[in-house]
Amino acid sequence: MTASPPPDSDAATPSPSISWTDPGRAEAFAQWLATIGPQHHLLPATARAASADASFRRYFRIDSDDAAGTRIIMDAPPAKEDSKPFVHVARLMHEAGLTVPQVLEWDEASGFLLLDDLGRQTMLEVIDPADPVAARPLYDQAVDALIRWQLASRPAVLPAYDRALLERELALFPDWYVEKHRGLPVEGQLAERLQRSFRLIVENNLAAASVYVHRDFMPRNLMITGGPSLGVLDFQDAVYGPITYDIASLMRDAFLSWEEDTVIDVTVRYWEKARKAGLPVDEDFGAFYRSVEWMGLQRHLKVAGIFARLTLRDGKPRYLADTPRFIAYIRATAGRYRELTPLLRAIDEIEGTQPVSGFAYGRV
Repeated sequence: MTASPPPDSDAATPSPSISWTDPGRAEAFAQWLATIGPQHHLLPATARAASADASFRRYFRIDSDDAAGTRIIMDAPPAKEDSKPFVHVARLMHEAGLTVPQVLEWDEASGFLLLDDLGRQTMLEVIDPADPVAARPLYDQAVDALIRWQLASRPAVLPAYDRALLERELALFPDWYVEKHRGLPVEGQLAERLQRSFRLIVENNLAAASVYVHRDFMPRNLMITGGPSLGVLDFQDAVYGPITYDIASLMRDAFLSWEEDTVIDVTVRYWEKARKAGLPVDEDFGAFYRSVEWMGLQRHLKVAGIFARLTLRDGKPRYLADTPRFIAYIRATAGRYRELTPLLRAIDEIEGTQPVSGFAYGRV
C-alpha cells in the first residue's frame, strides 16, 4: 500500500539517532512517519538503527504505544533498491504458511516500508557451534519452514534460476575474487580450468527439479520468534530453481561451519521429510547429497565473488573475512569428485596453497 500525501506538520522531525547523507531523504522519511504514525501508534522520536545488510537497504526499529510494542522500517532507496520483489515474496511466503514480516505500509515512490517486528535474535545468535545436538531442534524448524515454502511452488511466479543466471553468478568469482581481490589475470590454463569446471557445475545444477528458492536460507536470516516457527527474512531475491539450493545454503553457511556428520544428519532429515511430502528429490540419498554438494559449489563461488565486491566496490570489508570458509567448502567438494580436479588445481593456484583432503566419502 502507498501512503497518502503527508500533511504539513512540525512533528515530522527525524530521530536524531538515525544518520542521513541525503537531507531530502531525511525529510521525506520524517514526513512519511508523520503521515502513517498516528494510524499505527508510532513514536517517531524512538526510531533507531536496527540492522543493515549487504545491499543498500537499511532497517530501523521504532516503538509504538500499542500492544505490538515495536515495528520495523525498511529504508530502500528506489534508485538503488526495488521493493516490489520483497512485497511480492512476503505475500507468497505468508500464503505458504511461513512466518514473515507483514507489510503494514508501503510508500513505493519513496521506498519506505513499515513491517511488523519478528524479534531481535537470529538463529545464528543462539546457536552454539560446539553443540550440534542442541542446535538440531532449530534446524528441524528451519527444515519444516523450507518444506512449506517448496510445497507452495508454482512455475512462472518467480524469476527463473536458469542457465543465464547461474553463469552470471559464477562469473563473479573470476571477475571479483580472482582478478580484483587476488590480483591474478584469469587467462591461459587458469581460465580454461575455471571455464571447464563452471560448465560441469551449471549442467549438474540444471538437472535438479525446480521449486521456490529463498536463495539465502541460512541461520543469519532466520529469527527466533518465541513460537514453534522460525521467522524468515531477506527473501527478496527468491527465484524458481534447483531444489538443492536452499538446503545447501542452510548447511554450508556463510558465517557458521559444521562437521560433515552434522551436515549429513540435517540433510537426511530434510530429504526424508521432502520425500514424505512429495517434493521432487532423488529417491537415493547418495545421489541427492551429491547434487546438494554441486549446488553448494555454485553458491560458494558466487559468494566469494560477492564478498570481494562488497569490500572493493561497496566499502564493506567485514564480509571478506568469511571468504576462507568458502574456499574451504570449495576445496572439500572439488577434492571429492575427480571431474572437479581442474577446479581444485585452479583454487591451488589462486590461493597459493595445497588442497586439503575431503572429509567424507573420498574421491568418487
